[in-house]
Amino acid sequence: MALSKDGVFYLGKQYDPVEKKLLDQPILYNPADLTTHAVVTGMTGSGKTGLCIGLLEEAALEGIPAIIIDPKGDLTNLLLHFPDLLPADFEPWIDPENARREGKTVQQLAEETAERWKSGLAEWGLGAEQIRELKDAVEFGLYSPGSSAATPVNILSSFESPDLPWNENREILREKISTIVTALLGLIGLNDIDPLRSREHILLSNILEHAWSSGKSLELTDLILQTQKPPFDRLGAFPVNSFFPEKDRLSLAMLLNNFLASPSFEIWREGQPLNVERLLYSPSGKARHSIFYLAHLSESERMFFVTLLFASIESWMRNQRGTGNLRALIYMDEIYGYLPPLGNPPSKTIMLRMLKQARAFGIGLLLATQNPVDVDYKGLSNAGTWMIGRLQTDQDKQRLLDGLDSAGGGVNRQEMDRLISTLGKRVFVLHSVHAKKPTLFQTRWVLNFLAGPLTRAQLPALMPLTSILPTQTSASAQPAPAVAAERAGTPTPSAPTYTTVRPPLPAGVEEYFLPNDLPLSEAIRHAGIPASAQVEQKGFVYQPALFAQATINYLARKYNLEINREVAALVQEPRGRSIEWDDCQWRSFKRAEITAHPLPSAQYAPLPGWLSDARQLNAYQQDFVEWVYRNATIRLRANEKLKVYAPPEVSTAEFREQCAQAARSAMQDELKKIESTYQKRIEDLNRKIERAKSDVDDKENTYKQRQMEELATHGQSLMNLFGKRRATLSSSMTKRRLTSEAKDRLEKARLALEQLQKQLKDLEAEQNRELKQVQDRWADVVNDEVEIPLTPYKKDIFVQQYGIIWIPYYTLVVDQQVREIPAFRKPA
Repeated sequence: MALSKDGVFYLGKQYDPVEKKLLDQPILYNPADLTTHAVVTGMTGSGKTGLCIGLLEEAALEGIPAIIIDPKGDLTNLLLHFPDLLPADFEPWIDPENARREGKTVQQLAEETAERWKSGLAEWGLGAEQIRELKDAVEFGLYSPGSSAATPVNILSSFESPDLPWNENREILREKISTIVTALLGLIGLNDIDPLRSREHILLSNILEHAWSSGKSLELTDLILQTQKPPFDRLGAFPVNSFFPEKDRLSLAMLLNNFLASPSFEIWREGQPLNVERLLYSPSGKARHSIFYLAHLSESERMFFVTLLFASIESWMRNQRGTGNLRALIYMDEIYGYLPPLGNPPSKTIMLRMLKQARAFGIGLLLATQNPVDVDYKGLSNAGTWMIGRLQTDQDKQRLLDGLDSAGGGVNRQEMDRLISTLGKRVFVLHSVHAKKPTLFQTRWVLNFLAGPLTRAQLPALMPLTSILPTQTSASAQPAPAVAAERAGTPTPSAPTYTTVRPPLPAGVEEYFLPNDLPLSEAIRHAGIPASAQVEQKGFVYQPALFAQATINYLARKYNLEINREVAALVQEPRGRSIEWDDCQWRSFKRAEITAHPLPSAQYAPLPGWLSDARQLNAYQQDFVEWVYRNATIRLRANEKLKVYAPPEVSTAEFREQCAQAARSAMQDELKKIESTYQKRIEDLNRKIERAKSDVDDKENTYKQRQMEELATHGQSLMNLFGKRRATLSSSMTKRRLTSEAKDRLEKARLALEQLQKQLKDLEAEQNRELKQVQDRWADVVNDEVEIPLTPYKKDIFVQQYGIIWIPYYTLVVDQQVREIPAFRKPA
């Protein structure tokens, strides 16, 4: 028996319907027979749940992994194994209402239950040792899709591109796409659709195929956005807009977005992804039993999740090698509504496909129902094992027999009718294609405590009994870490939702991309990330903002100025419904700088509501123009005397240099006139002085000659006197007179020269005074600066660029925390 590790399942003992007693003949079941699948049916109270739990216990003890789908909450009992069999272990799971009806306290009923379980196990040769073996045989996990009561489930992984080559597996992958799309449409109320006729199904399937065939994954957000803006132009022979008009696509996208936008959807993003390998095996290779509690979900949500789960199982299965042994067990506690004879719910196609194909991969399906009337027996004809318990009505029995007949199972109807009619509680007919004839048996006592269906409120108390706690799931199973967004300067409370597809903009709104002009090394330094931190770049993400840029034309003919001034603003978040444009000023761009292609493989944040409203964006544009106009008055720098004018962009130093140049030019003209005027007079005086100097020189020579003649005359007179010659007095007097006259003329010439030189000096001094006066006057003019206000007309304000701009951020993992830092240069 499996309890002694002999490789077979111990289901119970053979039952004698005539004597109504157990026979000492164990019912052993080869687990390999489950590769041909098994169906368990029986009314409420027939012991069906106990039989299936016993089967799963046997699988666990054999180390066979299982995925267990629990629509009603009964299979949470698989966690209630108590090796010590103490009343205190049972007490938390005793229904107080049962205790009240029996007139006992919960503690009393717990003591009785513990004793009853111990006795029941002992009767079957079981006890604490086998319970302990069960507890240690596999890892147990409890998952609650759409709820955090147990481990939540991240369904977004279902839209990831499977790890299968597209060309070699296109048929298989198209089947998976069809299953996912059918489930998704069923979730939003589009049920019983024909994949070949439904344009919704065809569109979504083509979007997924377009991504997967390129090896790209899609998130649900991407799928919704591409519903509005498909990545292809045609569907079949028709243009997309003819096949599925834009207005109708928007309606479909809105239906899908209602689910995405629901606050309750957030929990579907978190927790364990539908990674079947991790659901079946731990990282060390130990088998796992993963229980999916679905009792809290609505019917549409249960259908959606079950279909996605089967699709994930099938995708994983296709990657496995074939085997004749039981590789894994998939158990569903109630298939009513999932595999009906009529209708085509999303789950039906893939379940039928699994029933036909899973055997080759060693995957066994164990399906249970208490409603044998409403199941597809033709589909279940692939089941090699049937375990039939007590049925509620003869009609149920006859429908079951009809179904078995139609399924072609080679059933002896009379014999099967007789056997079913004798069934009591915990007694089942075992009909197997691997056995010669049907057998009656009674199920063994299960190792787990059968507390009955548990509610969602009880799940948190069950979590300590699991082996796979939420903190032990793989990194990929965790919610994305909070982003320490540098934009706001503080960590965000939850992980943002990004997509690889740009969200569509409102009609008529232009789209821009802020340049990625900040190298990563500078970005890290600007963000203040220490050099010692472990930094890994994960990619880029674009955040949306509003960008506005206007050109103002100033025409001032009076000042001979025509100025074009650009004003820009970048708004990442308004304050309510108004924008403080003064706080959002940005540098301007040429159109080519911001209309280039975005960074490859970048992700995109969703558009906030204020950027999705075309009417509000038009209002913001008008407000921007009003703000530009209110702040458009500029103050020109002016020097009226110099006729020099400059816009405010010209600095004080530059303007004064312009004035100085203008003043120097005007001053030089005036100085040249003055110098020209004085130059002629100075030249005349210089010529007179030269002539006067020549005259002085001549008169000095004459004077000196007269002196020498006078001396000669006096000398001759003395010689005549001492020689007793007779001297002529008149000759000596004449020489004297001539010398005196020459001296007078020399003095007059010298005086005339001095007067001329004085006139030149005075003239030069006068010139210098006039020149200095001109220089001083122009120096004062240079500093004669005023400001003149200049206001444009509103008609001279032109909005050049207005629309949504995508701002690039680096996505980094810094010491295991995801951060976003700007990948662009901010205005100085």
